Amino acid sequence: MHFCEPVAQPCGCRADLAGSSLAKIETTERESKMHKTMDAGSAIAGLTVGLTTSARASGAPKLTALHREIVEGMPTAASQEIRILHATLDPGDVTPYHSHRFPVTVYVTEGAFTLELDGREPVTIRAGEVFVEPAHIRMTGRNLGAEQAKTVLFYVSDPDTPFADPVRRESLVRNSNSA
Repeated sequence: MHFCEPVAQPCGCRADLAGSSLAKIETTERESKMHKTMDAGSAIAGLTVGLTTSARASGAPKLTALHREIVEGMPTAASQEIRILHATLDPGDVTPYHSHRFPVTVYVTEGAFTLELDGREPVTIRAGEVFVEPAHIRMTGRNLGAEQAKTVLFYVSDPDTPFADPVRRESLVRNSNSA
């Protein structure tokens, strides 16, 4: 916890005390004007990092987890590159067969996007939904709808790693038939 100074603060508290002296503040009033902060574990768990409880009550942004998932295959080098990509697929568009060296998080903002991953049933991700494409799985994506599909892709990789590795269709068919 911390005390605000007896002047207007960026957080908006103590505006009622601007120009007054600290001596005029009684202890009980001073204690009631304290900000409550959280320990790091609670803050991260509650997704309130950087927000004091008084800031949340006064209209500061509220964080909502869109998706949480434990994945394998994340980069382990000392440095990583973070990429955020935007993709628009018109009706009927199809991505080439490909795989990724690291997981890719797909967030659909408009329309719907269908992923066909080797050995799995197709997955359709609709606006507001999230899907994590696993690393080293061959796949293609399609817009089967009548409207554009817009996605935001989040990719963490070793620096300068290609976003996708093309997979020849013949290789894909042969490997899936031998399984």
